[in-house]
Formats: sequence, C-alpha cells, structure tokens
Amino acid sequence: MTKTNFFTEKEIKQQAALWQKVYGLVLSQKKKLDEFLTKIRQQADCEVIFTGAGSSFFVGEMVAGYFQKNTGLSSKAISTTEIVTHPHLYINPDKQTLLVSFARSGNSPESVAAIDNSDKISDNILHLIITCNSQGELAKLVSPNEKYVLTLPEEANDKGLAMTSSVSSMALVALLISRLDEVEILQSQIEIASKYASHIISAYSLPIRRLAKLDFKRAVFLGSGPFLGVAREAHLKLQEMTDGKVICKFDSFLGFRHGPKVVLDETTLLVYFFSNEEYVLKYETDLVHSVAKDHELLAVMGISETRLKEMDFDLEINMSDSTMQLDEEFLTLCSLIPAQLLGLYKSLNMGLNPDQPSNGAIHRVVQGVTIYDFQEKVFIP
Repeated sequence: MTKTNFFTEKEIKQQAALWQKVYGLVLSQKKKLDEFLTKIRQQADCEVIFTGAGSSFFVGEMVAGYFQKNTGLSSKAISTTEIVTHPHLYINPDKQTLLVSFARSGNSPESVAAIDNSDKISDNILHLIITCNSQGELAKLVSPNEKYVLTLPEEANDKGLAMTSSVSSMALVALLISRLDEVEILQSQIEIASKYASHIISAYSLPIRRLAKLDFKRAVFLGSGPFLGVAREAHLKLQEMTDGKVICKFDSFLGFRHGPKVVLDETTLLVYFFSNEEYVLKYETDLVHSVAKDHELLAVMGISETRLKEMDFDLEINMSDSTMQLDEEFLTLCSLIPAQLLGLYKSLNMGLNPDQPSNGAIHRVVQGVTIYDFQEKVFIP
C-alpha cells in the first residue's frame, strides 16, 4: 500500500508495471486469439461492437476508431445499457458480428443480459470477453455462440470504487489485438507508454495535488478522436470520486464550440487532452486560443506528449522532453493517469474516502437493476 493506504492510489500508480504484464499476456495468447478471430477476418461484411457499462463502455469509445483503422473491420462502441433495452436496433442477425464485452467484475446485470439478448437475436455472432475477474458471471457465461474469455492479471481487478488500472489495461488488450499480426514489435511502444506513466506519477503527482486544492465547482474535459473517450472517462472519475460535488462535463474540441462551452465560468477547471497528430493539433490549438480569449476560468490543465508552443496553462503535463515517439492510440492510456490522480487528490481534499467516496448512491458493482426477459418476436416479425 501507499502512504495513504487507499487501494485507488495504489491502482493508479501500478499501471506502468501492469501494462507490461498485459502485453505479455496478449503475446502468450496470440495463437489462440488469432484462431478465434479467423472467422471474423474472413468475412468481407462484418462488424465489431465494443460494449460495457460506465467506464467499461468508455473503453470501447477509446479503442473503436483505431480497431477499425488497424483491422479494416467496421467497429463501433455501444453500451450494454442500450443493448439490454434495444438489442434489435444494434444486433444484425444477417451480419457476422464480433461482440467485445469489457467488464471489471463481470457481475453487472447488464453485462450478462447484453450477451443473452444478442444471442436471442443472432446465431451469427462471436463473443470476445475481456474481464478482470475470472470468477465473474461474465467469465463463466454459457453462450450458444462461440466465445473467447481473456482474463487480465489479478491486480487489474481494481478494489476501489473508481475503475483506473482496469480501464487502461482493458483498452490496451483491445489495441494489441487490433495489431495482433505485429504484436511482437509493439513491445517498444509498451515500454515507452510505461515510461511515460512512471514519469507522470513521479513528476506531476504533487502539482496535480496542488491543483486539486483549488475550489473549482465544475470541470470540463476535452479530447478529439480516441481522446473523446478519455475525456468521458476522466469526467466520470472526478465526478464519482468527489461524490458528485464537482459537476463534470466532457466533449470534443470541435464539438465544444457548438453550445456546450456556455458552462465555462470563473469556477471551472478546464482540462485538455491533446493528440500528438499534427493535423489534429491545429484544431485543438485554435480552440485553446479561442477559450483563452473569451473566457475567465479558475484554472486550465493541458496534457500532451511533448511541450506545446504558444500555450499557457496553470498546469502543463508533458510526458516526454524529446520528439514525439508514441503512437496516438497508446498515448490515450497515459493521458488517463493525470485525470485519475486529479480525482484521487480532489477526493482526499474534500475529506472523502477515494475507495468509497459515495454515500451509497453508487457502488463498485451496480445495484438495483432488474433484468426482464427479452422476447425477440415483440420487435422482429
């Protein structure tokens, strides 16, 4: 345990080492994964659906774009909560589908129900289950369709309320699978990502803790492309670890201009997750300059791989002092860490328990959800 003896802090700070383990896990299962995915790869008209609830769904938002780019397979993220209520809108029985289910515990009722409903609609579906709990209901699920269960190392099964190392580790698995043919040569990328993670922890924990002491009432997180999923996950981390006392929003850099930026005021903390792609940075830079010109904010934090020119932040987090060297998809994992630390330290600053900040409104495994029997004939003639 760390000095504060909270699981959440330990779980945030273990990610650099954990990613190395996750890489080794995927590498060791390469042959089996390749055999399982052959059926999907051979289909010209097929799709990949990433699903989960809450943070597990946000993992899908982080990885879907790059999974499509790397594999050539149509890929999208749809939450289990949508598949439970409206499976007929998302599962096409005439199309070969790979349903990738993300889950920390695997015990959320929607996780199992989403697969059950999908199976009722289609027998043309494969299930890839990526979970942190080998004993969870999802890992043990019996399906009439073919499935592959990949269980992460035990330490990825976060004990704190907030999902931290579980999120980045599940995202890493999906990204590695999307480049399974070249997974051996990705070791250097994982080493760089781990190096960045360690640097963030050692160099920026104290500055982020100072930032967390500011009296911000609301926080906004912005990211483009895969970083939109990062922004969404970041907004939830801060909001849940402060028991809802800090109201949070998320958006893309370009989307934020279309109305949402009215939330900015003098009590706002604004957090930018920057891409390391030059083309994308042009749009992001324009938004930063526009906001700086038109709005008075309490504080601004910028998170980027290397130092950005002509930018002025209250806290600037740079992962490297050399030229950009990490693929954008893996940079998303590192960008999560400052947001996780912000949630941790703001929770502590408010006198809360980061492992269980809520007064009972939310739980580690969702409670109170009743699953009703889905009847396919109600929706499909």
